[in-house]
Amino acid sequence: MIFRGHDEAWGHWREALTSNRMHHAWILAGREGIGKGHFARAAAAELVAEPGMPQPAIQQHPDIIVLDHLPANETEEAKRADGKPWQARRNITIDQIRRMQQRLTTRPTLGNRRVVIVDPADDMEKNAVNALLKSLEEPPSGTYFILVAHRPGRLLPTIRSRCRILRFAPLPDAEVDAVLRAEAPQADQAARIAAVTAAEGSPGTALAFIDEKLGEIHRIMRGIITEGDPQLSFRGALAEEIGARPGRDRMAAVIELARAMVSGAVPDAGRERQLRLIEAHVALTRLSAQAPTFNFDPGLLALEIGGLLAAAAMPREAAS
Repeated sequence: MIFRGHDEAWGHWREALTSNRMHHAWILAGREGIGKGHFARAAAAELVAEPGMPQPAIQQHPDIIVLDHLPANETEEAKRADGKPWQARRNITIDQIRRMQQRLTTRPTLGNRRVVIVDPADDMEKNAVNALLKSLEEPPSGTYFILVAHRPGRLLPTIRSRCRILRFAPLPDAEVDAVLRAEAPQADQAARIAAVTAAEGSPGTALAFIDEKLGEIHRIMRGIITEGDPQLSFRGALAEEIGARPGRDRMAAVIELARAMVSGAVPDAGRERQLRLIEAHVALTRLSAQAPTFNFDPGLLALEIGGLLAAAAMPREAAS
């Protein structure tokens, strides 16, 4: 994916890099898909670079250690090796941390610095977190840590207290749209608008949603939230457009689009409607957390989403 934006984060990083006070551990905090992982790798390359010393690509760099999600099993590992879609493990394991720590017993290969990237750090197993803490407390000379965190509050306070936090703000919609135009030129305008709305400043999320073809769903939801749905016609159309057998990714994208539309309507709403929009947002956030694990009936879920949008519509309509 094209890396865009985050000039402020780069400014803070490069100011520290050129000073004598470069912190040994950093947390890159911000919502998923915003570009923190790309930043971590590019920043690591700057940190380990040595004048006059050719640097290999990050993937092959001996002084940049990246800990991320490994394939779930040998079968998935074979798929990855063949360039096919593969299933990842849910967590970064303690074994990965221990192998990294063994490498830290040697000196950097090409210069005086080495970088360990954990992406994302909030997906580490509990034992892995405790093991990493030991390295953060007593880092080997020349070793720096970059922890990518979508939900930094899930990290132990003892981890956070040993790191400098670099926060990443959502990108403007125009920047996200520019990424979509470059990375997904096949997407039409309606699909891009829906993806940008649902992504709320995250180009990675927008790209993931492009394949779900949310343009017509966005139009239907906009109709519900602005006009209400007293005859349930919009909700029927929403259920039909979602489909009888949507995958979990599609259902998650639909819920996120609804949540983003509700959130976007809050600033311009009156006090009473703001309260209803907030109630709908809370309910949609709860649905978003439940959808990956609960077996919802797609038709009923579409009606529930539509009902929440209708209840927050102007003029007011009670959800049915």
